[in-house]
Amino acid sequence: MKLEQTILKTLIYNEDYLRKVLPFLKREYFSTNVEKLVYNEITSFTQTYNKAPTIEALSITIKEKTNITDDELQKCETYLQEIGSNKETSSEIQWLVDKTEKFCQEKAIYNAVLGSISILDGKDKQHDKGQIPKILSDALSVSFDNSVGHDYLENSDERFEFYHRKEERIPFDLDYFNKITKGGLPNKTLNIALAGTGVGKSLFMCHVAAGCMVQGKNVLYLTLEMSEEKIAERIDANLLNVDIGDLQELPKDIYDKKVNRVRDKTTGKLIIKEYPTASASVIHFRTLLNELNLKRSFVPDIIFVDYLNICCSARIKPGASINSYTYVKAIAEELRGLAVEFNVPIVSATQTTRSGYTSSDPGLEDTSESFGLPATADLMFALISSEDLDQLGQIMVKQLKNRYNDPTFHKRFTVGIDRAKMKLYDIEQSAQSNIVDSGHKGNDKPLNTFGNAEKKSFEGFKV
Repeated sequence: MKLEQTILKTLIYNEDYLRKVLPFLKREYFSTNVEKLVYNEITSFTQTYNKAPTIEALSITIKEKTNITDDELQKCETYLQEIGSNKETSSEIQWLVDKTEKFCQEKAIYNAVLGSISILDGKDKQHDKGQIPKILSDALSVSFDNSVGHDYLENSDERFEFYHRKEERIPFDLDYFNKITKGGLPNKTLNIALAGTGVGKSLFMCHVAAGCMVQGKNVLYLTLEMSEEKIAERIDANLLNVDIGDLQELPKDIYDKKVNRVRDKTTGKLIIKEYPTASASVIHFRTLLNELNLKRSFVPDIIFVDYLNICCSARIKPGASINSYTYVKAIAEELRGLAVEFNVPIVSATQTTRSGYTSSDPGLEDTSESFGLPATADLMFALISSEDLDQLGQIMVKQLKNRYNDPTFHKRFTVGIDRAKMKLYDIEQSAQSNIVDSGHKGNDKPLNTFGNAEKKSFEGFKV
């Protein structure tokens, strides 16, 4: 008896096996029309009556079908008789579950390869070549996930381990940003900088992107506002420590030496990709990520999107009569979904409203176009500039939303800014002391580059 027949027979005669594997089986995994028909009827019966069908029930149901030929009906009858003549099933159910999982994986990959060939040959008109990497990736990720949720009492040990597990984060090179994020940006998150025009949204993202690359991280910078060359120029000014206005005057040999110096001290890569304004969505970004993986073996550790409001939604068609709240919220949700899918943090930015642009104390209500954006973001902060701050060479940061830490802890702080070299830098602690509502604590200890602070003592803690 071949494996497909064993699978179908055990679905009928062993309910434990049925519950474990039925959610992962698919009609296209079976090779013959008879097996596909029997599988469909088993699935339909189980969904309707919440129990496995009998051979008799399957036979009656198939006979009532009007869209099959007499020859197919006869083959189904013979197939069911073969199954019914031997009701014994394997006692090693876990072995059969493992074999079924392998069967599903192999069939998924086989079908994905055939489907990809059909796309390349032009026989499949519903998919384009850019979707091939995702089709193959989905097939390779097929597995049986037996988790049905977290049992609060039974899984307490796993929960305790989670509390003490060091979460992978990408640290900043700015001390106070590490403080408010407990050491950096975690994966699967959406992080937003709010600022008015010309305050420094792109400068902030270019600085952090450059810092991540120097740490040895792979960085993908998606720009929908400025050209690839303009973004690279800002990152050049930052990493080469040259005023952005002097780059054009820099001799080629000195420029090459500076670039080689950067190359020698990092293993990270930074790729900048430009898209036309308001024409790219997560569909384009996902295709790019798959192509970079296939063509350059490049997998980003962090993604920057410059900036969110001028992306387009993958779910809402351009020109649809829909309000800006829903549209921008949809873009934010799609970007956060992309972060979860590729297990990376995404950093982006948004504009303030007109009143927020002139305000020295912007809040979440000053987010332009959609209040749904801060509802979706994991971290959101405002970048604030004024004439006084410009004279000091500083920019103020105000936390608006923070899922990583208490947002009242260092609610406001300042960092140094060198606009000519597109850089941010830490300033002396004394510059923070006069900030109102800063949330500073007297016993606060600075975090190191990776967010580690002095360990708390629980000596004398009683239960």
